[in-house]
Amino acid sequence: MAKAKQNISSILEKMSRAIEPVIHDILILGVHKKFHNIVKYQIEAGGKRLRPALAILTGRMMGTREKNIIYPAAALEILHNYTLIIDDIIDHGKLRRGKPTVWKKFGRSTAENISMAYAASIFDLPISQKNKLEIDKILAKTLKAITDGQIFDVLFEQDGREDEEYVVKNRYSQISLRDYFKMINQKTASLISACAEIGGICAGASEKDLKKLKNFGYNIGMAFQIQDDILDILGDEKKFGKKIGKDILERKLGNILILIAMAEFNLKEKEKFLGILRKKKIKSQDVAFGINLIKKTNAAEKAWKLEINFINKAKRDLAKLPQNKWNKILGELINFLASRKT
Repeated sequence: MAKAKQNISSILEKMSRAIEPVIHDILILGVHKKFHNIVKYQIEAGGKRLRPALAILTGRMMGTREKNIIYPAAALEILHNYTLIIDDIIDHGKLRRGKPTVWKKFGRSTAENISMAYAASIFDLPISQKNKLEIDKILAKTLKAITDGQIFDVLFEQDGREDEEYVVKNRYSQISLRDYFKMINQKTASLISACAEIGGICAGASEKDLKKLKNFGYNIGMAFQIQDDILDILGDEKKFGKKIGKDILERKLGNILILIAMAEFNLKEKEKFLGILRKKKIKSQDVAFGINLIKKTNAAEKAWKLEINFINKAKRDLAKLPQNKWNKILGELINFLASRKT
């Protein structure tokens, strides 16, 4: 396992080095030189570049060369980082990957303007890019899906945003597991699915294989978001790179651990937990109390099982696709992602 992790880390680093200059070139194209550094701040904050790597690996598996996927892969990473900038503004997130978020570093108005450079860059593929129109349509469709997911995520919050009439009037007082799965499909899995699909499109894959690739990406994305939800409550802040208990602080009901724990709480515990999510001001001791309540349930074990179920589905999808060294690397990537427990 250790050797496999080292191997996938090496591959991700190599792909990151290849794609980084492309991302930078696209981002600063047409941007005033004075603002190059602030526009690049988000992308330079780090990240494993999993999404572009997934596009490149699926494309290689389906028979094309890296150079045919490099620009669409860069666009996917820019799209991802665009959503992170917006997500941090919406959630008032102050820390990401261990560094101040864009809005915290430069201010909200500047962050919103920077985000527009990212939004424009998503569709700035070279005219020579094969299947450019089809790729642009997928990128646009994915961005709209993420928008839907983000709105649902906000509406699942239990209080706050009193100055936003639409949110206050349309807020969900309770959500089902089905609601949660729909939200994370749009918010997270749609982009991972698009990565795999675009990799296949760049390789000229058949409609049948594109469907398999989409399902493969969907299942990875669902597993990844469930894992992210678990780590938000139970992770190690230094390793996770984000504040632990952030979803409680943000009054989110749309977290798998919270949802499962709520079903296990007795009436008194449920009232106490909802009371925290619906407080006008949530303190650090409230977050700690909420986390301890969740830890007393079987929510973590059940949530990990859900994640493993999606991981296993992704592996079954992969088994139906061309069997070559790139398929094997994708299998190692799945195991690498599934191993993140802190």
